[in-house]
Amino acid sequence: MDFREAIVSALKKEVSGDIVLEVPPSPELGDYAFPCFLLAKERKKPPVQIAQELSRSLRIKGVTKIVAAGPYLNFFVDKSSLASDVVVKVLKDRNYGSNASGKGKHALIEHTSINPNASPHVGRARNAILGDAVTRLLRFEGYKTDVHYFVNDIGKQIAMLVIASNGKTPSFKDLLQLYVDFNKQVEEKPELEKEVFALLKRLEDGDAKVRKQFRDIVDACIKGQTAILNDFGIAYDSFDYESDYLFNKSTEAVLAALDASGKLKTEDGQKVLDLSGIPEIESGMKNPVLVLTRNDGTSLYPLRDLAYSKDKSAWAKGRNIIVLGEDQKLYFHQLAAALKMMGVQPPESVHYSFVLLAEGKMSTRKGTVVLLEEFMREAVDKAKMEILKRNPEMRGPELAGLSKAIGFGAIKYTILKVSAEKNVTFDWAQALSFEGDSAPYVQYAHARINSILEKAGKLAKPDHALLTHAAESNLISMLGRFPEIVAQAAAQLAPHVLVAYARDLAQAFTAFYHECPVLAAENQALVAARIDLCKSAKQVLKTNLNLLGIDAPESM
Repeated sequence: MDFREAIVSALKKEVSGDIVLEVPPSPELGDYAFPCFLLAKERKKPPVQIAQELSRSLRIKGVTKIVAAGPYLNFFVDKSSLASDVVVKVLKDRNYGSNASGKGKHALIEHTSINPNASPHVGRARNAILGDAVTRLLRFEGYKTDVHYFVNDIGKQIAMLVIASNGKTPSFKDLLQLYVDFNKQVEEKPELEKEVFALLKRLEDGDAKVRKQFRDIVDACIKGQTAILNDFGIAYDSFDYESDYLFNKSTEAVLAALDASGKLKTEDGQKVLDLSGIPEIESGMKNPVLVLTRNDGTSLYPLRDLAYSKDKSAWAKGRNIIVLGEDQKLYFHQLAAALKMMGVQPPESVHYSFVLLAEGKMSTRKGTVVLLEEFMREAVDKAKMEILKRNPEMRGPELAGLSKAIGFGAIKYTILKVSAEKNVTFDWAQALSFEGDSAPYVQYAHARINSILEKAGKLAKPDHALLTHAAESNLISMLGRFPEIVAQAAAQLAPHVLVAYARDLAQAFTAFYHECPVLAAENQALVAARIDLCKSAKQVLKTNLNLLGIDAPESM
């Protein structure tokens, strides 16, 4: 029986419009909830009164209790029926949890776009980790995804590296130190900046030698960056170069479209876009303009980005998403306003805050960074130490693979569990703990289930109606919530919702494991039913971890 559909059908007989069911914050509050404040205007009554009236009038097969809780109507379903409904659904559907909301649809996701002047640091990696989780989530919902990486290959940073490398192509590992050293030289000799801008002018004028020098350094850097990210399980479909928009003349079409809006002006020789009258921009700027060109007519990054964003809008056949740092919120508002003036729909934006370590905020220019590659290596080493504390005999490829799964999982989980707009403060002890809110805790629950399943022999026919213990009912309710959790995460582009669910599901399984013997249950029908429940929990845990880009080890 589909309890959700039964509740929606019953509500449709009582109220008009769309029915929005929510998942209560805990199973004790019910299995489904309906917010009655949505009906207040229509019924001209307080939502608390509406909830009380509906709790008395509704009767739904399979729903044992309907409770008015403030403005909410909470539904409790029959646990024995729910057990069979949920367990059978999970075991029959390897994609259980997907609502297929993206079937036949397309989603373009642009993320990462690290300046190609150094190895990525941990702070910037949050962009890639978040973008990858959003991509996995939308793909699971049925979207055909297309992941783009915008390569900022013509800025001051690259010009500095071209000068610093003195005509040679440095190794990827040398780039960061070259960049830091050159910044120090500029601080001591400001006149060096003239050389940087002169080189950029030669690039924009189409100097073939300079273009090759820029591209050689950029390609070496992108190859190094993506190798690290690929090892971390993050991949891309397209690399789009900013320099293409310097030379393909599409920026001229952007200027023409903005000129037609009447908002494009010339100030001190520069082309600027007047953005006055837009509250979110005026509140952050004394002079609300977007500068598009230098006074010599050469383009600036925002102009090239507008041309690229226009292309992305055409490429995206459904959702068009971009992941940006919170320090780019004002810039995004400027970009979105300009795109609307051009008649182009802006992308959906996901803004993320900083990753903080003991030293505080990181800066590539100053060299005060923790490189992602080093962080990944440290995570694996620390995970290996934790594994050997528990299993001193483990060696070889098994130890190496498990260390990587746990170490990388710890980084991703710790970063993704915090909602994007909040800072992440990374703590190794908490990240690698096998207890509490951590990837190893969830991974260990998955491995524990697998251990139980490996010990199960020949099974009798299961009777899911026997799964009525409170710990069983709680675990089943948690499994039944998974499609709603996925729908919420996809609608809000919020992977932290999945992380919280993974933790809660692992806790629900752990409570079940301690309170309900599986292989030593009272009768064989109950043993088989609990084995099915274990299989369901394992499948959902693995699916959830995979959506976060985290491996689900079979043993730990």
